[in-house]
Amino acid sequence: MTEFLTLTDGTIAYDLEGEGPLVVLAHGMGDSRRSYRFIVPALVAAGYRVANVDIRGCGESSVDWPGYSRTDIAGDLVALVRHLGGPAVIVGQSISGGAATIAAATAPELIVGLAELAPFTRKQSMDIGGLVRNKQHRSGTIELMKVMMGRGLKPWLAYLDLAIPTKPADWTTERARIEDSLGRPERMRVLLAMTKTTPADAGAQLPNVQCPVLIVEGSADPDWADPRAEGEKIVADLPAGLGRVAVIDGAGHYPHSETPGQFLALLLPFLGRTLAPTTPAGNA
Repeated sequence: MTEFLTLTDGTIAYDLEGEGPLVVLAHGMGDSRRSYRFIVPALVAAGYRVANVDIRGCGESSVDWPGYSRTDIAGDLVALVRHLGGPAVIVGQSISGGAATIAAATAPELIVGLAELAPFTRKQSMDIGGLVRNKQHRSGTIELMKVMMGRGLKPWLAYLDLAIPTKPADWTTERARIEDSLGRPERMRVLLAMTKTTPADAGAQLPNVQCPVLIVEGSADPDWADPRAEGEKIVADLPAGLGRVAVIDGAGHYPHSETPGQFLALLLPFLGRTLAPTTPAGNA
């Protein structure tokens, strides 16, 4: 059942399932909380209370927000954790990885761990050498540039085809859902606005994070010529000893939906170290 949190500038939609310590799931741009469809049941079964969020402008959350920066999204996530009663671990993918960083840095009493999937958490610069060497990176960058230029839905779908090299079993249905959502002008405007934001605000907050951070990259993510190197740069900007990088071989920009089993094998031990799970009923 969808629940809603009303904030000053709009309404955030989320699902809440399970009992135990709180885990908040936040998806990437152009997507919805359906992105975590394979992850939620496993977390609930493991003894966690899971809030799966449609970030501002996406899914069932309202549109026409005044901004879509990582700082804006972070404020929404902190408000939700406060509303539900923290502390919490935030799992954030892509733009929400950067937002999770800001949330942890600005509300350390509420956020006790971060798992960032293929995160845009640092100011980006054009990797000319990487574009020349890595065809996948070059092709993905071209499609994203077309999106930023306002070329519409077609290049975004072409980007997704590259960014999800390991297609989930239900990908035909999910692709159709995404196409239907972004076929609505107000939702496409949100995507366009998000592509034009900078992760510099998140990068500036990395030194202020106080909690453990797990960075998960896919080796075949077209957003970077070297995804592991990007993850290691994020960890290097965190206080010493807080961050760790894990790379899932063959996964792209969406390891939680492409390779959910491998992602859970990384996430569940991390949650066990940062949040104490409640033993599910019947498993005591």
